[in-house]
Amino acid sequence: MKKTKRNTKRKTNNYGWKASKMRKAVRFALNRQVSQRTIGYQTKRDQVGRFGQFEIWVKERGVGRLEYVTRELVIEYGRELAARVDAGELKPATAQNLLSAVNTSMKAASRGQWRSVSPTRECGIASRSQVRKVPPPELAQARAAIAELEQHDSRGAAIAALALEFGLRSKEASLINAKALLKQARAQERVTISKGTKGGRARKVPIMKPEHMKALELAAEVQGRDRSLIPSDKTWAQWRNSDLRKIREAIADRLGCRGLQDLRSSYAVNRYQDLTGKPAPVVAGGRQTDRETDREARQVITEELGHGRTDVLASYVGGVK
Repeated sequence: MKKTKRNTKRKTNNYGWKASKMRKAVRFALNRQVSQRTIGYQTKRDQVGRFGQFEIWVKERGVGRLEYVTRELVIEYGRELAARVDAGELKPATAQNLLSAVNTSMKAASRGQWRSVSPTRECGIASRSQVRKVPPPELAQARAAIAELEQHDSRGAAIAALALEFGLRSKEASLINAKALLKQARAQERVTISKGTKGGRARKVPIMKPEHMKALELAAEVQGRDRSLIPSDKTWAQWRNSDLRKIREAIADRLGCRGLQDLRSSYAVNRYQDLTGKPAPVVAGGRQTDRETDREARQVITEELGHGRTDVLASYVGGVK
């Protein structure tokens, strides 16, 4: 019987860049752009490094060739980045840079065939803008959406309520011991947020309205015998990339917003109104109070949200002008 001759010639893939690994193919494609002087050498290094993070992520999903990278897959990656932004693990600019690197790399490797994915419109990653120009969801509207969500996802409603009523990041809301905080709230009329905070900085948030206690009561009920709102059979990463992402998308769909991050903005806007007696600049179209009152309110809200600089608050309540 005649044996079939084995083809020993190395098979090329990844859009014909003669590279067995996706990252190497991207490097070859971007090297061509460097030689054509359409990008600089440092830009190429940055893009390849950022694409490398996507390569690790996509390989975990069984994809090993650039030809099999779809827009749907990149959108999924972008939405996970958005969840990490909501959790306080990434800055919006970092998440946008990571997704932009995938778009740039795929476009170069596919020789212009790739159709870019929008980080904000399709993935829900927060804008890089330092000044918020669109008001977040109104309090009543957000509470109604959370009540609707509670009908079929009480855990998701609890997370969303904590973001709205206390300004918590999604990671902070997920990791709190709601039972302990409920006990503290009843005794001290404030709660201490210490788990999942940015930089490990603990902070205190006041209890001011009945809705604050209701949010804690719901969270404590959902928590049950677990140590936090994350089910005991899941890690933080598993929770963030599955259930938490679905919660974020459910809120985004109901309110037409970016999800949990915008609920933090709603908290900030309403807290500004409580402290100054005037609507926040993003709602009123400009600052309605004197500069000193505005500054003092921003300082209080900055601390309650767990930020270190008051200038960050412009992305929540609008500018100072």
